[in-house]
Amino acid sequence: MPSVEYSIAALGAMIADDVRMSAYALALERTIRPGCTVLDIGTGTGVMALLACHFGAGKVVAIEPDDVIEVARQTARANGVADRIEFIQQRSTEATLAERSDVIVSDLRGVLPLHSRHIAAIVDARTRLLVPGGTLIPKSDSVWTCLVEAPQPYAERVDVWSRHSRGFDLDVARQLVVNQFWRQRVESSQRLSEKLLVRIIDYSTIDDGSLSFQGTTTVQRDGTAHGLTAWFDAELLDGVGFSNAPDQPEAIYGNAFFPLEHPVEVEVADVVRIRLRAMPEAGDYVWSWSTEVEREGQAIAGFRQSTALGFPLTSKALRGSSAHFVPARAAKGDAAHLALELMDGELALGEIARRVAGRYPDCFATREESFHFVIRLAQKYAANDEREPR
Repeated sequence: MPSVEYSIAALGAMIADDVRMSAYALALERTIRPGCTVLDIGTGTGVMALLACHFGAGKVVAIEPDDVIEVARQTARANGVADRIEFIQQRSTEATLAERSDVIVSDLRGVLPLHSRHIAAIVDARTRLLVPGGTLIPKSDSVWTCLVEAPQPYAERVDVWSRHSRGFDLDVARQLVVNQFWRQRVESSQRLSEKLLVRIIDYSTIDDGSLSFQGTTTVQRDGTAHGLTAWFDAELLDGVGFSNAPDQPEAIYGNAFFPLEHPVEVEVADVVRIRLRAMPEAGDYVWSWSTEVEREGQAIAGFRQSTALGFPLTSKALRGSSAHFVPARAAKGDAAHLALELMDGELALGEIARRVAGRYPDCFATREESFHFVIRLAQKYAANDEREPR
């Protein structure tokens, strides 16, 4: 099965976001000089690379690990710029380029900039792949948070476990949900407190993808607090950017919503103490948030939550993640081991699949299953230096 992290429909929604695309187009237009080299990290369907060519780039290197890069290749041919774009199907952190680029453009964010391998990729690209004094787009992202009222999403995600329990105690599931955050558009009218600046991510200097924040804000109107929302203001270049703040037109990113363990009735002048932490782990982030509400010096609510508590863990999973666990390969693991050993640059996939199925017949119901098993391993681990076919 081809590897596509984002569906074509999702990528289409990204280019349909005029807030995002207009800002990026303006930033590229103001930055690119005739003949310069541009590196597009996470090119997707190649639209940023096309814009770079349109604005006069002499050469564009477009990097994308997923198979959607083939769409980008064909799109470049359809638009007559295939001779100016080199496509590389790899993660940028694994790519070795012949020369550094004058401009690096990327949009590797999720709902928030602290997402997946985003920060590590930018630090690596800035260090290895950008000419001294070159331009990074985006320049910076500012992350903000505040307390919000959000009864509908809270009811749909959290309260469903008590309102529709059929008389059973389903609190185990509810406790998992309140330790997850999700993408949720929040409107300005839902804000309950003053906003807090969590962090300014300066991509020219950042070297640590973690986040540790604590701050205090005050409630501005009476209401029911259901969670924290977080958003970012993007500065692509000086004076060029966009925001997905609640008081701005909706952008593709949405807002992050961190639910409270229980709704809290708040009043004007209540003090809210917020702590947010995000720690990179296994290619993504573990988020923690704690919220304390005080009224006239007395605590009226306090919660500590974390995505580390947001997923069910079986005893088998806990054992398997211990540093003291001593693993042994199962038969399917032995089959994978043999397949990888046979990927020596001499045998075709069909022959590898035949030998693996012959050695481990109980692992595969059909020949086709063994063939697809080998294909998946090859797609993930086989060396492939092929770049843009000319």
